[in-house]
Amino acid sequence: MNVREEFIKYFTKNGHKQIPSSPIVPENDPTVLFNTAGMQPLVPYLMGEEHPYGKRLCDYQKCVRLTDLDEIGDKTHHTFFEMLGNWSLGDYFKKESIGYSFEFLTKVLNIPVERLAITVFAGDEKIPRDEVSAGYWKEKGISEDRIAYLGKDDNFWIAGDSGPCGCDTEIFYFRSDDEIPAKFDPSDERWVEIWNNVFMEFYQDENGNISELKQKNVDTGMGLERIVAVLEGVDDNYKSSIWSDVINKLEVITGLSYEGNEKAMRIIVDHIRTSVFIAADPASIKPSNTDQGYILRRLIRRYIRQARKLGIDINSDFDEQIALLIISKYEKYYSELSCNKEVVLDVLSNEKKKFSRTLEKGLREFEKLVDLNAKVIDKNIAFKLYDTYGFPIELTIEEAKDRGMSVDVDGFYERFREHQEKSRTASKGKFKGGLSGNSEMETKYHTATHLLNAALKKVIGSDVHQLGSNITPERLRFDFPCDHKMTDEEKKMVEDLVNEWIKEDLPVERLEMSKDEALRSGAECTFIEKYPDVVTVYKIGDVSKELCGGPHVSHTSLLGHFKIKKEESSSAGVRRIKAILE
Repeated sequence: MNVREEFIKYFTKNGHKQIPSSPIVPENDPTVLFNTAGMQPLVPYLMGEEHPYGKRLCDYQKCVRLTDLDEIGDKTHHTFFEMLGNWSLGDYFKKESIGYSFEFLTKVLNIPVERLAITVFAGDEKIPRDEVSAGYWKEKGISEDRIAYLGKDDNFWIAGDSGPCGCDTEIFYFRSDDEIPAKFDPSDERWVEIWNNVFMEFYQDENGNISELKQKNVDTGMGLERIVAVLEGVDDNYKSSIWSDVINKLEVITGLSYEGNEKAMRIIVDHIRTSVFIAADPASIKPSNTDQGYILRRLIRRYIRQARKLGIDINSDFDEQIALLIISKYEKYYSELSCNKEVVLDVLSNEKKKFSRTLEKGLREFEKLVDLNAKVIDKNIAFKLYDTYGFPIELTIEEAKDRGMSVDVDGFYERFREHQEKSRTASKGKFKGGLSGNSEMETKYHTATHLLNAALKKVIGSDVHQLGSNITPERLRFDFPCDHKMTDEEKKMVEDLVNEWIKEDLPVERLEMSKDEALRSGAECTFIEKYPDVVTVYKIGDVSKELCGGPHVSHTSLLGHFKIKKEESSSAGVRRIKAILE
């Protein structure tokens, strides 16, 4: 059974429109580096904006989560995964949502009711116990003993400190051959969560006051990897059909069995899959030392280290073989994989060569820094090898062992944790996500980005287009193709054009039309594959016309004065502008 296709088939039959998966790198969302959930690209519509496809939606969404990076190597965690989701934007609510979930699980996937259990919100001093959801589950045949009432940490959802919020109900499956307990205990690890239905019915303001929303939404999410493993009766996701052929390929490459080498093999295949999807994304991410590029570099270097442990020649094409298999598995659903196949292979190959040089340099520095007469390598030397020269602690330990030495590993990780905390503080907010990124200033910067794009086309050339952007309440960042550093004259011309259009107080119109009609009308679209057949187009006078889902001002005079603060190289053939509104 193809669960992905069955899910879409079921919900489209029940009046939902399928929307395309958004790119992994979100447009104009400063709160996250990657799309971390199916709901993330739908933020404007959950906030009340009308979706071109209506009030009932479904999709499968590419997601990347890094909060569990250190957990990769166990049976269930992945950095990349697919989220199956269905939404109601002010249409149906708890009864219908629970009905759809129950029917899909028991009638389409044929999961026995006795293997299901439910959690609902226990209530607090502001919001009552969710007896409504519990009642609907009982109507479906779930017994009182299989329903657990949990608090806010488990069964309540809010984005950030304020915004739309509400209780959720989570569906659990008993994944064990043991006798199924009559009473559901959420702390029993044999019960695994397979689906989460969030009911956004309240709004919490900055003071913690709760009020009811005019538009009540349903947002659901079910991880494809987990549900497939459940259906196929395996307790290791990497033994499911999603992974089995990839693991088999790695066994052939290494000449080793998965059994006994599980951790290293899981990390290798997981990180290669995630690297393939990041590198294939329309945002043109390349390995670097910042933001998404840093994550891509870290993933590639991490799987290379694991490959060395398995005795793989890292200068071989082992990762290319696995990448090509992954592309062939997913290109039917995500066309960017086949379109950007050569880009992906180049990214993997180039970063592998760089890391190979890093390893060679690290070994030379090891010889210089380490006192070979000492019995223990000092924590500061171990950390310097890691932080300054990119030499992994695992290799320091291996080299020390070969010389009859040990490493102050506890001290190293103490330094490492200090480094992590500093990094976390410096990038605070990068991984928050949710519905909080639509402030007044961010709305202005969304609109200013369109004007900047239009001005660059006039000054640099008509081939200019957005390769990536990032917006915060303090500034906008815009990446575009350009083969030279902009001159001071070019930057001034761009600034003057944008400010001239701002002074003209041009109207910003929101139009809806078919995607084909939009493209015929000359509307620009950066990531065409992410948009549905009916699209939203923002037109700014006769200056700009772009497909976009972000928030915008109504007239350009609201923007203030536009100023370019910095123009620099982002990567080969790509320039980056940072600008502010004063």
